[in-house]
Amino acid sequence: MHAYRSHTCGDLKAAHAGETVRLSGWVHRVRDHGGVLFVDLRDHYGMTQVLADSDSPAFAAMDKLRAETVIRIDGRVKLRDAALVNPKLPTGEIEVYATEIEVLGPAEELPLPVFGDQEYPEETRLTYRFLDLRRERLHNNIMLRSRVIRSIRNRMWDQGFTEFQTPIITASSPEGARDFLVPSRLHPGKFYALPQAPQQFKQLIMVAGFDKYFQIAPCFRDEDPRADRSPTDFYQLDIEMSFVRQEDVFATVQPVIQGLFEEFGGGRRVDPDWPLIPYAESLLKYGTDKPDLRNPIKMQVVSDHFRGSGFAIFARLLEQEGTEIRAIPAPTGGSRKFADRMNAFAQSQGLPGMGYIIWRKAEDGSTEAAGPIAKALGPEKTEAIRLQLGLGEGDAAFFLGGKPEQFEPVASRARTEIGRELGLIDENQFKFAWIVDFPMYEKTDDGRIDFSHNPFSMPQGGMEALEGDPLKVLGYQYDLACNGYELISGAIRNHKPEIMFKAFEIAGYSASEVEKRFGGMVKAFRYGAPPHGGCAAGIDRIVMLLADEVNIREVIMFPMNQRAEDLMMGAPSEPTNEQLRDLRLRVLPRE
Repeated sequence: MHAYRSHTCGDLKAAHAGETVRLSGWVHRVRDHGGVLFVDLRDHYGMTQVLADSDSPAFAAMDKLRAETVIRIDGRVKLRDAALVNPKLPTGEIEVYATEIEVLGPAEELPLPVFGDQEYPEETRLTYRFLDLRRERLHNNIMLRSRVIRSIRNRMWDQGFTEFQTPIITASSPEGARDFLVPSRLHPGKFYALPQAPQQFKQLIMVAGFDKYFQIAPCFRDEDPRADRSPTDFYQLDIEMSFVRQEDVFATVQPVIQGLFEEFGGGRRVDPDWPLIPYAESLLKYGTDKPDLRNPIKMQVVSDHFRGSGFAIFARLLEQEGTEIRAIPAPTGGSRKFADRMNAFAQSQGLPGMGYIIWRKAEDGSTEAAGPIAKALGPEKTEAIRLQLGLGEGDAAFFLGGKPEQFEPVASRARTEIGRELGLIDENQFKFAWIVDFPMYEKTDDGRIDFSHNPFSMPQGGMEALEGDPLKVLGYQYDLACNGYELISGAIRNHKPEIMFKAFEIAGYSASEVEKRFGGMVKAFRYGAPPHGGCAAGIDRIVMLLADEVNIREVIMFPMNQRAEDLMMGAPSEPTNEQLRDLRLRVLPRE
């Protein structure tokens, strides 16, 4: 017999009754039933119930076992009584009568119990992540992640793509986040960067003549953490294709992602209709460029009804340039209690509140508008608003005003909260949408023009478009949104040096700086570059959605905490003086 096991803890069935077996695993829990001891023995594959009574030579050793001790047991497989069969376990028809136990790895008192569903502080869980990963939910999430990645690889190969690996140590690049810099020992005073994405390399792969590339790529960005984003590193499905237009990328990606969600979505419906929504329209209707289309609510501009009206707050606001009033319809939300709850929500977001109109049945049987705004506007204007929004008796509308870029984030969250409160969101489905026509540039707080998205994208209209107002230039850039999350970002690339120089010039980069920072790519484009494009899909976020988690750390094996610290390994750590001397670096004291 094998030194440690003849079977795993998920193998044994009724057909094995009477066999002598050897199992190894972790003691999940020990139970004493009046002279009969039971151990739930767990390994990667499952759980087996082991028992010993006072007649068993293993009884004394079993009585001393602590939870999470690693043991080997020899024993005989027995059928459970029919009334004691556990249908929730694949091994639930049997139990193993132990005749010998050997402790392979003793366990000290646990800082984090593995048995049960108790919630523990994240700091504790991350410090003892190796224990946390033994818990069933987390173990299942990590196994789901592995299966998802295997499925992605198979689907990409089936579509004619080839997997290539790109460098991990490279040059700094303006990808929209901070780089992690790596000092060079051989070149004192110079630094490498960990790649924010394989962007330049995958474009160079296309220039080199490889037609369809993909990679499960590690990416590194020094970012502020969020629940749906890792603060240091993440993995993405990286894709690039030659001789393609935007619609070709969409046609390639949809069967991969849709198939993935159908395979691992746990039976939730995957809507096959993926609409194309322009960026400006998405912000107008949903307040965000990653809309949750499970929520049917669409916002509308209602400025004309308030301009010069008796509702002075909004009327005066509209006298300022660049302002508007937007309505969030709330079907079935026509009650004062609901309006008060939404006002409380708005106040939690830092607003004084949200204006509202409620439509209800009047004494004469007609539909009348109620609320402070309704009184100020009068029946003619409130009726016009109702008709525009397609609302009726028992419905409501909430209003936000100002410059759209300032109120849209709150409006987006309010739309989500209204949909959730009113039960309008179908939680049992995945709905996707391509967000297209992103602006190439944006104005920064200090008045400069900078790239708003990927700087390597082809502007719509080419060189001619770059001769006009930069803020009106659209790029062949696109994102895929699903249930309120951005899953994919991509673009058709700028493969023409003269257009690239002009695009970077508008953002404040001189030709010499472009040559210095992106010399490899610019040089390559001078020797025959094909039109090409692609995208990248966030693996961690995809698995988070499939696992029905709201925190991305629940699907990453060894994540950082909110302060970008690895509590288990003690990173980041202080370098030794010898390391600093080798790199010719000096660390300044914290101010």
